[in-house]
Amino acid sequence: MSSPDSKRVTFKNLHRSGCFVIPNPWDMGSARYLESLGFQALATTSAGFAWSRGRPDNQVSLDDALRHLEEISSAVNLPVNADFEGGFATDPSGVAAHVRRAVSTGISGVSIEDLIGDVTGPLVEFALAVERIEAASEAVSGTGVLLTARCEGFRTSRPDLDDTLRRLTAFAAAGADCLYAPGIKTAEQVEAVVRAVAPKPVNVLVGSNHTTVARLEALGVRRISVGGGLARSAWAGFIAAASEIAREGTFDGLAAAAPFDQVNGIFEERLERA
Repeated sequence: MSSPDSKRVTFKNLHRSGCFVIPNPWDMGSARYLESLGFQALATTSAGFAWSRGRPDNQVSLDDALRHLEEISSAVNLPVNADFEGGFATDPSGVAAHVRRAVSTGISGVSIEDLIGDVTGPLVEFALAVERIEAASEAVSGTGVLLTARCEGFRTSRPDLDDTLRRLTAFAAAGADCLYAPGIKTAEQVEAVVRAVAPKPVNVLVGSNHTTVARLEALGVRRISVGGGLARSAWAGFIAAASEIAREGTFDGLAAAAPFDQVNGIFEERLERA
């Protein structure tokens, strides 16, 4: 298993050129499967993890989140970026203290957003949002951990490109290594973000089939994540099959299930290599 330091070097190097996909597992099994597919790095998903705990997004405790980060980081030989929500604090000192705890879990990157709680709430006031990124940047200084700053305006159905650009450029100046505006989709929006924070790398979220890796790479995107998309895909199959059994008393949905030997074999192969 690679050391946290070597994973962090690898992760930073991935952001220097080109474009890579950083998919989002929600537990050890999904993380190990994604590693087996050849992805170069992984990122946690706050939503996917919360659902696995029977809770809605943004309703997991700090301690549970930290244990999850340690579990995922230790499960794979890949760099792992932490979806650390709003840092589990409002004030900058609290964000910094919690980021330092996250660093100790072995992660290679950490994302901090300008939203506290669920998507119905307001964004953190501009000046405070910048101070929170400054504090997070100081917390990761010297550790090799890459800091991603997120502006959540588009994700909260309050799309304001000018405000998003204002925030992202301020976050870049405050020490963020990578910038991220979940919810932007059009080429014009993506290009505007890439231009505004250049030469720093940009992460784009893809939650449906509206684009491709090649298109985003051509727009200058450096990193692509899928958020809770894979977890939602897994839940879609589960919901359909389980609902059919409950409502119809039939089992047609199970015919599309992956064969036992295929799933079991993923983890048998890993044990053999260990």
